[in-house]
Amino acid sequence: MDDVDCAVIGAGVVGLAIARALALAGRETLILEQETGIGSGVSARNSEVVHSGLYYPTDSLKARLCVAGKSLLYDYCESRGIAHRRCGKLIVATSGDQIGELEALARLGEANGVGDLVWLDGRDAAKLEPGLVAEAALLSPSTGIVDSHGLMLSLLADAEAAGALLAIKTNVRRMALEGRHVLIWTEDGPEPALRARRVVNAASLGAIDLARRIEGFPARHIPQGWYAKGSYFGLSGRSPFSRLIYPLPEPGGLGVHLTLDLGGQGRFGPDVEWLDGEDVDGFDYTVDPARAGGFYQAIRRYWPALGDGVLVPAYAGIRPKLSGPGMAAANFRIDDAVVHGVPGIINLFGIESPGLTASLAIADFVAQRAAL
Repeated sequence: MDDVDCAVIGAGVVGLAIARALALAGRETLILEQETGIGSGVSARNSEVVHSGLYYPTDSLKARLCVAGKSLLYDYCESRGIAHRRCGKLIVATSGDQIGELEALARLGEANGVGDLVWLDGRDAAKLEPGLVAEAALLSPSTGIVDSHGLMLSLLADAEAAGALLAIKTNVRRMALEGRHVLIWTEDGPEPALRARRVVNAASLGAIDLARRIEGFPARHIPQGWYAKGSYFGLSGRSPFSRLIYPLPEPGGLGVHLTLDLGGQGRFGPDVEWLDGEDVDGFDYTVDPARAGGFYQAIRRYWPALGDGVLVPAYAGIRPKLSGPGMAAANFRIDDAVVHGVPGIINLFGIESPGLTASLAIADFVAQRAAL
């Protein structure tokens, strides 16, 4: 059995950022990933959007870590030459009865410290994006896009340069508490493979299930989870928009919005499809072409000129949620011994959007908690 100071379980963008922060702080760090490479789960199936921080309740972890993480992420990408672009986005009210909701969103963004928002009437919005039809819009200049895979490769390189090690194809089967340490089994059998002083559960979709595998961990501190599948459709031909276009948020997500990749190609999504069950390994990532009908209807509210037959199935992702259908959106949960009373365990639950944007700020937060 080997001893390690910190074991980070999960090599998505958040897990890699945490491992980097711990290694740079001088902590011996081992990253455990059950897949054959990094970032093959939630981190590979999202919009790659750098969010500004205007959607989340003021002083919530989501708001604070998103706003702080946005600045850290842009600075990091610029210093490392990681492809990104501050293209900005427009959040649109497509009817007069949505204007009050858009005004409330503007106030929330300002309260969260997003100080660059610009209110536009429909005419001014159309001057920026001639294909757009809206009663009013909120311009968020600091919203952008990033090459998430390039980001993850850089985070891993930094972590490894600081002494961290990555173990792929390593499935954590169970854990057990031993005083102020955590025993970790990665294979069937009586003997643990590792003993860690700190374990950071950054397993994303599998985080709740992983917490349940910790023998002796109090069940009352493991939340119920829900899973929402989001499908994306690509746009045939070049997008007529140079900015991201978002409708107002809807239950479970931010609405079917237009995002751009770094080559300018447009894609729409995600929608929200609530899933039954908790078998993460059994989730179906296939995009059902029949869902395109709902996409056309949603998109034409702000882009009426969208033609028939131009949307093609692209990919799907699944979001780990701490709130289900009809519930208010939940906050991030980053639970350490102050919350659950168990030394050596830090659980990250419900790290969905804006987890990519907030990843470096989440990492700093976790590293500070791990030092206690």
